Amino acid sequence: MPKIVNHRERREEVVDAARRVILREGIDAATTRAIAKEAGYSNGVLTHYFADKDDILLSALRASHRRIVSRLKDKLTGRSGLAALREVLLDNLPLDEERAQETALEVGFWGRSLAGGRLLEVQREEAGELRYLVRTLLDAAAAAGEIATGEDLDDVAARLLALVDGLSLHRLLYPDRLPPGSLTRLMGAELDRLTP
Repeated sequence: MPKIVNHRERREEVVDAARRVILREGIDAATTRAIAKEAGYSNGVLTHYFADKDDILLSALRASHRRIVSRLKDKLTGRSGLAALREVLLDNLPLDEERAQETALEVGFWGRSLAGGRLLEVQREEAGELRYLVRTLLDAAAAAGEIATGEDLDDVAARLLALVDGLSLHRLLYPDRLPPGSLTRLMGAELDRLTP
């Protein structure tokens, strides 16, 4: 009798293995051979579940984004405007081990994404979704009178997201110089500049 294989479960195992390899050794080390070894499968098994290495890497990136979105939905329940915006921005900073790993994974993809192709498209699409959320929350906060600025809100959204990226990268590179409390304080100060 042939062994019954749960294809979804097998794909998730490979994606988790890819994530571990990327976090431990970097994206360039995430070869199909290394991923298969990490997952405990032969290299050939991967071809049954993924078109190629980029398909595996994209799946790892999307899985990370899904976890973040799920966590954010829970955190945003009952919040709106400035409170929700603060939560979104802080959740995107590496304030704990889970978010530090998510940030490291994301940053690992940046260089590879610059080469173009589907990975860059996905990065842009998903960054666009975050930008849309931030911009929508800025509009809601302004409508509620929670923020007052003469600055264009598109510019404010761009600055806040650039601050998230910059602080996140600095936290990964210089953890002793920029502890989690500093990240929270710096982002809070930026948001406080918007309040009336």
